[in-house]
Amino acid sequence: MSLDAVLARIDAELPQATERLMDLLRIPSISTDPAFADDCRAAADWLVADLQSLGIDADSRATPGHPMVVGHGGDGGRHLLFYGHYDVQPVDPLELWDNDPFDPKVEETPTGPVIRGRGTADDKGQLMTFVEACRAWVAVHGSLPCKLTFLLEGEEESGSPSLTPFMEQNADELRADIALICDTAMFDPDTPSIVTMLRGNLTEELTITGADKDLHSGYYGGPARNPIHVLSSIISDLHDKDGRITLPGFYDAVPEISDELRAQWDGLGFDAAAFLGAVGLSEPAGETDRTPLEQIWARPTCEVNGIWGGYTGAGFKTVLPAQAHAKISFRLVGDQDPHAIRETFRTFVKDRLPSDCTVTFKGHGANPAARMSIDDPAFELARRALSPEWPNEAAYIGGGGSIPIAGHFKSILDMDSMLIGFGRDDDQIHSPNEKYHMESFHKGTRAWARVLDALSRG
Repeated sequence: MSLDAVLARIDAELPQATERLMDLLRIPSISTDPAFADDCRAAADWLVADLQSLGIDADSRATPGHPMVVGHGGDGGRHLLFYGHYDVQPVDPLELWDNDPFDPKVEETPTGPVIRGRGTADDKGQLMTFVEACRAWVAVHGSLPCKLTFLLEGEEESGSPSLTPFMEQNADELRADIALICDTAMFDPDTPSIVTMLRGNLTEELTITGADKDLHSGYYGGPARNPIHVLSSIISDLHDKDGRITLPGFYDAVPEISDELRAQWDGLGFDAAAFLGAVGLSEPAGETDRTPLEQIWARPTCEVNGIWGGYTGAGFKTVLPAQAHAKISFRLVGDQDPHAIRETFRTFVKDRLPSDCTVTFKGHGANPAARMSIDDPAFELARRALSPEWPNEAAYIGGGGSIPIAGHFKSILDMDSMLIGFGRDDDQIHSPNEKYHMESFHKGTRAWARVLDALSRG
């Protein structure tokens, strides 16, 4: 089947595709706020109707929360599952938006036109790049290029509580050869990318208690144990002088990246000074024998996200606090087990508690890392297919954050995920004045057409 005709159709239909995206963006599908439940259903229904217009057998599936949109179409070749989400973040603080966040506009900027509005980049604009590529295939050839399953979620921005049960209950229907996830960004505006590794996340909250009440520092300072001192000492012990994390066995399941991947990353020209300088910093921290890019994508971390205790109001109150608190998170890589590391961390803290102090813990999230095997020829086919749309060749990259759906696809459906998105670092997702570059929307659609062509033939 001719790819050139599909690309030409995408170019010709760009104004209509943009207006379809605008229609979806106007639906305020804020999943975390019950007041918008009807709008989430409306967004799901809109997508069902749009997929059905392409000849895809699509419907809206009820969950305890917002609906899942599931669709099936095409036949033959590699079976692909496409995942995106139609829900969006709240828009607060509304006064920081230049315009109504649900009245999207195309705006001119110094780097070209952008679509401004909530959900443009996260994730409705990204989702629709794929749908528009499919629309062009159907318009030109009368059918999709291969067997496709669509899974469009409505709770990603509120923790995806219904997703895992839904996938477990519908595993046989959803299982495919490989999953395509669109909720990521390019390395830079000239370099498309496929994310092949995502860090996991472990979050812990701890409270160290000393005396049974806050104490007068003039009476008790010296002989009485200060929980803030104890907590500070424990936190200090979590890293050595070279930035390595000191939990026993912490690095046992941390893999080294291959020489080929390291060379590819080195060739990206990542400017660590500019990266840090953009936020008012100048000296890299972390493991001293690792590059900043390697630290972000392929190395685990331990960070203090919050610490408090005693009097923090206006003026001064000379007390020894009864309690000290901290929130500590770990980004995990490779095969690190978040539950085992949680227990190791808690033992580490308890072993350093002096007499007269106790500790309580509150566990929050615990998700393992996701790592895709690029030995599957599909990855190289997709990487080569992406490259012609941008000045630079597409690269395999890591992701510093966590996208749990990739891990769920592996653990529940036993398939790897290909994370391909066309967002930019300055898209202001989750923030006021979110935008999606028109070039991302247009070239992203063309790129998905190329990827579908390559994967259907390869």
